[in-house]
Amino acid sequence: MTTTPRGIRNHNPGNIDRTSERWQGMAADQNSDPRFVVFTAPVWGLRALAKVLLSYQRKYGLNTPAKIIGRWAPPAENDTGAYARQVARALGVGVDDVVDLQDPGVLARIVPAIVQHENGQQPYPADLIDQAVRLALE
Repeated sequence: MTTTPRGIRNHNPGNIDRTSERWQGMAADQNSDPRFVVFTAPVWGLRALAKVLLSYQRKYGLNTPAKIIGRWAPPAENDTGAYARQVARALGVGVDDVVDLQDPGVLARIVPAIVQHENGQQPYPADLIDQAVRLALE
């Protein structure tokens, strides 16, 4: 029997840690997971993932797969190099190539790459990813 990955169950496919941040679409009851945010629907978790990525670029100037994933998935918990290479491949760029996450097409390619790496699967249709990206860019 296979179990649904935690990020998919929580509608938080980016496995965003709980903080004092109150996310749009965040479930009122967060007791089902001690570490990660629980969202009411996948679109809100995907939107939050995109919002975090946008903040990395806007606030911190992180503009390459290596820099973005270095912050998203620090080496203390992850094989950050392999993760960055997988994301760069999904974007069709090198790990040190500059990417513009303000471009909805780029953002709509990096989000599912992160979902795949975080969960071992990417179950969301392109139209749902596009909807979440639009919401994040509003």
